[in-house]
Amino acid sequence: MVRFKHFVAASAALATLGTLAACAPDSGAKNGANGGGVFTTVDANNPITPGAPMNPYSPNGNTFLSYNSMRLGFEKKNPMDANDSFPGLAKSWETKGDTLVAHMQPDAKWSDGKPVTVEDIKMSMAIALTQGTASVGSGQLSEGLNVASVTSVGKHDIEFKQAAGTNNANFAKQILGQSIVPKSVYGHLVPADIWDTIAASQQVDAAKATAAQAAVDKLNETGKAIAAFAPKKDVSAGPFVVKRVNPGSAILVRNKYFYDLDKIAPSQVVIRHYSGNEQIWGFMKNGDLDAAPFTAIPTNVLNQILAKGYKRADGTSYVNASIAFNQSKAPYDKKEVRQALAYILDREAITKVGQPVGGMAATAPTGMIRKSTEQWLGADAVGKLNPYAHDEAKAAELLKGAGLKQKGGKWYLANGKQWKITLQTVNGFSDWIAASTVVANELTAFGIETKPALSADFGAYQTDMAAEKFDVGWWLTAVGSDPRQNFQRLYGESDGFVANGNRVTHTEKKGDGNWMHGDETFTVDGQSINPGQLTADLAGLDTEAKKPVIAQLVKATNQEVPVIPMWDYTNVKFTYDKNFTNWPKNGQDEILANQPGVWMMQGYIQAKGK
Repeated sequence: MVRFKHFVAASAALATLGTLAACAPDSGAKNGANGGGVFTTVDANNPITPGAPMNPYSPNGNTFLSYNSMRLGFEKKNPMDANDSFPGLAKSWETKGDTLVAHMQPDAKWSDGKPVTVEDIKMSMAIALTQGTASVGSGQLSEGLNVASVTSVGKHDIEFKQAAGTNNANFAKQILGQSIVPKSVYGHLVPADIWDTIAASQQVDAAKATAAQAAVDKLNETGKAIAAFAPKKDVSAGPFVVKRVNPGSAILVRNKYFYDLDKIAPSQVVIRHYSGNEQIWGFMKNGDLDAAPFTAIPTNVLNQILAKGYKRADGTSYVNASIAFNQSKAPYDKKEVRQALAYILDREAITKVGQPVGGMAATAPTGMIRKSTEQWLGADAVGKLNPYAHDEAKAAELLKGAGLKQKGGKWYLANGKQWKITLQTVNGFSDWIAASTVVANELTAFGIETKPALSADFGAYQTDMAAEKFDVGWWLTAVGSDPRQNFQRLYGESDGFVANGNRVTHTEKKGDGNWMHGDETFTVDGQSINPGQLTADLAGLDTEAKKPVIAQLVKATNQEVPVIPMWDYTNVKFTYDKNFTNWPKNGQDEILANQPGVWMMQGYIQAKGK
């Protein structure tokens, strides 16, 4: 399960705010009409970790994307074009067959004044292949970072070639999305022959499989050393550089060598630590943040924040909250039962309680959010899908057809035992917890005794779910603008599908993270399909070729109901006009999908009075 920290709503009281030792900004960095000043925010994906290194490859590293951590480009999250990105260290790029040529920012420099070079980029791509992205025979893979070489083809032009035999339609996205670090800092950790090792790992000849595995193992060992590395100081190619990190916040100062410095209004950025949504709400109630990311938030708190003077900007979030099933457990092994549960649950009512501010009730199980489904299939095709509108009579009919019986207002399984559900959720996920009460009430009223249960934290939840300790639990689905990411969530390793080159295998074996246990094939419109294989195939297809495959996967998901989506999240961002102005507005999905550092690079966020 992927961790989405911005969905976490920890149960700590607001009183805990006083226990955090916040960094004060440097003297002289004052806000006002003279420009510059301090921009204060929180990083939803990276709370401060005291003592962690300033290393983007560290699991808890104190680096902050778009501020001091840079990429060649920043994804716009365009569902129809995964490669669509804002410029970063690459000013522009073009793809020709198996090659991408990036035209670098000519004035790109590190915060120590040294230019960003092709050697920095080449080493960064090699490091990326040590971070768990290498696999045996990766030359056949149609997904992931399958780069075979990085070379200079001009003063500011760099060429990236795909590994032989690959067909990755998202190659540009993968290249542009890697962290770029300086060779002067990380070079001593990277073996001189690393590209030979990468080439060996990409061998697809079965006779060389042993050597390929040895190469992968060598890359992974190098990766561990890199992830553990603690640089003595931050060297950044971004608009800011870390000056110091305290338990309560990190202070970043403007990188005077940044290539587009004229666009960067703040002289400092203060990134506050938080351990839960309540703290972020408290910061905004006090007017302490210039910008804040999405958090699960109740209506009364929203009203307090807006009363303080904050404005909200709503963009599309390519994530939905769903209830998922272990289909190896009765009665969830029958699609009619899963369909019946979808009919029972009133998604509008559940959303009003669980996510009244940042959610829209899901309209139908499709594997994607509503907007993406409509974009890929069109309104007419979407209109033909089963919305599973609230219908208890239809639910009862399906359950009886599946062999369940109703006695005295209670439902009983085929073995004669009363049907009881434990709905698992996570301590701190405030929206899931609130929604679970409504779900439990609706199911219990229907005759299926249901009780919510809490896992202590997300890590425990993730581990226990993989170990199949839960029959029914909450699950984040869709998870990204790329449709392959969406369906991988349903028909990937969690459902027993494992990619090996261009071939996908399916296992019912327990203990390997396969906890959904859906069928390997479905019959949809009279045709047998393999959803895991179709999902893997998406990575190598262009937009037009994807459409019929996505249509098959949507129909299969709508029919089989492996999960019941409750709501599509809304990407709500908050901005405060006290110190800065010129913010992204409602509906600007592409820019709102990124961090404020990207906003600054695109000309947004100006000092008040300028």
